[in-house]
Amino acid sequence: MTDHDHDHDHHEDEMHEHEHGPLAELVTVRDWLRYAVTRFNREGIFCGHGVLDTYDEAVWLILSTLALPLDRLEPFLDACIPSDERQQIFDNIERRTVERIPTAYLTQEAWLGDFRFHVDERVIVPRSFFAELLENGLAPWVDDAENVNTALDLCTGSGCLAILMAHAFPNARIVGADLSDDALDVAAQNVADYGLDQRVELVKSDVFSGLTGRRFDLILSNPPYVTAEAMDALPPEYLHEPRMALAAGDDGLDVVRRLIGKAREHLTAGGFLAVEVGHNRHIVEAAFPELPFTWLSARGDDDMIFLLQRDELPGRAD
Repeated sequence: MTDHDHDHDHHEDEMHEHEHGPLAELVTVRDWLRYAVTRFNREGIFCGHGVLDTYDEAVWLILSTLALPLDRLEPFLDACIPSDERQQIFDNIERRTVERIPTAYLTQEAWLGDFRFHVDERVIVPRSFFAELLENGLAPWVDDAENVNTALDLCTGSGCLAILMAHAFPNARIVGADLSDDALDVAAQNVADYGLDQRVELVKSDVFSGLTGRRFDLILSNPPYVTAEAMDALPPEYLHEPRMALAAGDDGLDVVRRLIGKAREHLTAGGFLAVEVGHNRHIVEAAFPELPFTWLSARGDDDMIFLLQRDELPGRAD
């Protein structure tokens, strides 16, 4: 038997297996949902990119692969899936399970509330407690959303918070700044998708380096804040994300220190800085015991975001 014959037989076996494996037996969305949840549970995937458990992850992956609305599972549960689409679902489930690629990268989309964003491995998957706070225009910290003229999203990544800010503050010019050219390319695509090219300006900047002389009514940032210890313990899903979007030195405060040190000179009178730091409140407070942090609560989780008014920030009064 030649090698060629052997390869041919092997290929036939594979096809044969598929005909009698999941591709043949799993017919409806319901079937594939059950299969995906079992597969995810058995392999112990980690759900940390916008969903809480393997069921929600499976719904997201399957509906998104089939280009179906993510909030309407019921009408489609008994829909029969043709074989070419089954192959796509099977491949995505395998890659999610074996390679631990986040669903957002497999489907190239992520959501914050009702807002959809294009994402790929050039940017961190959007997830931010700011999304909920921006639904209310950052009230009560912003008296009147219509009076915000300028706002900055520092470390903008995919541009998601800059876009949410443009919707929350209808009269504001928004700047989204990032050090990564790749991230700015993705952000530009998202800004264009939302038709916001005239209102959202994207700037390459290492923290404030590209923003000399510019001032804003408010500065939001969801910067890298993962400590060295936490980086070493991250589930494999996060290792697909750009390291520079996560790691921030030994104590996770490399970027936060620079934000606090320089924000005052980039804020208008009455402006404020708000920064998301995850579970690092104790580290932040220990590093800056003299600062009167206000901690904001969102989605039942307190203490993920600190706020400092301009005159509470270090720096000269001017």
